[in-house]
Amino acid sequence: MQLLVSQPHPIATPPLPLMVDLQLPVRGSALPAEHGYGLLAALAHVVPAIHQNPHIGILTVAGIGDKQGKILLTPRSHLRIRLPIEAIPGVYQLAGQRLRVGCHDVQLGIPEILTLKPSAFLKARIVTIKGYWEAEPLEQAAQKQLDGLGISGEVKVLRDKTGIPLRKTLKIKRHTIVGFTTVVQGLSDEDSIRLQQVGLGGRRRMGCGFFLPCK
Repeated sequence: MQLLVSQPHPIATPPLPLMVDLQLPVRGSALPAEHGYGLLAALAHVVPAIHQNPHIGILTVAGIGDKQGKILLTPRSHLRIRLPIEAIPGVYQLAGQRLRVGCHDVQLGIPEILTLKPSAFLKARIVTIKGYWEAEPLEQAAQKQLDGLGISGEVKVLRDKTGIPLRKTLKIKRHTIVGFTTVVQGLSDEDSIRLQQVGLGGRRRMGCGFFLPCK
């Protein structure tokens, strides 16, 4: 009698939710230069679900650095939240809200919904991975994460003209987290969208691992 041995079925990876970006104008004079943690706290105070949904990412607000620990806001400054499309109604209530971030007050405008666009070249202002504080080891760890996601692409930490890695920091209360500006190139359209959905590293709700198309 032939004994048949059943093979385990592969575990199916649950499909990712359909993701979009919610972009809200930010009106005010300034924000702390490192406002990722403070911004998350202010947003979660209005919408607690932001803390509870693991798929949500938040891109910090851009402005003009004053070299004194602040960024000056411009008419083009905005907040960008990446989230599942079904989470939009809950987060949409941020429209028109006044937020206190550090010692600065800002007001959010009317959101615009943006779809994710594929690009062979994506860039994140900062990628952080726990335990990695130097550029080359972080680059290797990020590549390992990318491969583990089944995404084909090449991870590179960006460097300036002199070859020095673009090091960024994130302050969480009294702790300073080190990361680096990172690009991923050679992506297919499908892999590009997936990377934008899941990101790399941690702390996506504080602006880390948030990838955008870049020329």
